[in-house]
Amino acid sequence: MSDGRILFEREREDMAKIIKLIFDRKNTNVAGGNFSFKVTDKRGKEFIIMTPTMMSEAYLGVVTPSQVLVVEPHTRKVIAGEGKLTREINLHEAVYDANPEIKAVLHAHAPNSMFWATSGLDMPNLTEATQKVEYIEVLPFEPNCSEELAELVSQHIKQNKLKVPHELLLNSHGVLINATGENGMAAIHKALSILDTVEWNAEIAYKQTLFQKLNLLDGYYSKGIKVGSLEDLMEGRPIWNQAVADNGGD
Repeated sequence: MSDGRILFEREREDMAKIIKLIFDRKNTNVAGGNFSFKVTDKRGKEFIIMTPTMMSEAYLGVVTPSQVLVVEPHTRKVIAGEGKLTREINLHEAVYDANPEIKAVLHAHAPNSMFWATSGLDMPNLTEATQKVEYIEVLPFEPNCSEELAELVSQHIKQNKLKVPHELLLNSHGVLINATGENGMAAIHKALSILDTVEWNAEIAYKQTLFQKLNLLDGYYSKGIKVGSLEDLMEGRPIWNQAVADNGGD
């Protein structure tokens, strides 16, 4: 603390607002999730702004800026913040280490996306707003908070050279969105927008799947063209619009 203000006050205020917004939008549940983004102090030293554990069950999604944590990477030392560090810090560190471009990590239990994650099926990516995240795939199951899950995600990002931003489905566990930007705050706002728009896409993909079973559609459609089929879904082939260019729109 200096001159009466808490360390990284603006960034922690922003995180507190994001926590409440995600809960208000029902994009996570009482089992939680965890969010973080990178910051740098005046000396150039890097820290992670991170949600405290039990933010859902104990705090009901209402967290003050002073409860938001400032964490030293790898030592996992809490430099500031009243809360305790989540065990899922290992997943966040693994993601940041996998690609230095990533400046924000958002893990949530968004219900429509959780449907696809729990089914073990990749999510067809059909809407214009979500085209930028391309292939929305589900990873094999590993237990939450485990080193095995952190290693699985890290290796997947590195081996597939995933573009940023991207979203991964964690089997039976939720969604993981990794984003970049001018700074960590800009990146977490990008991740938040992806969380919201992919939730809409998840429901639309579900309904297009039902329409195919009802013989009302002959495949998955995006931007006026057919981009996949039920056979592609069952065979694990990526379903997203690779023919019509993404027009941006941010």
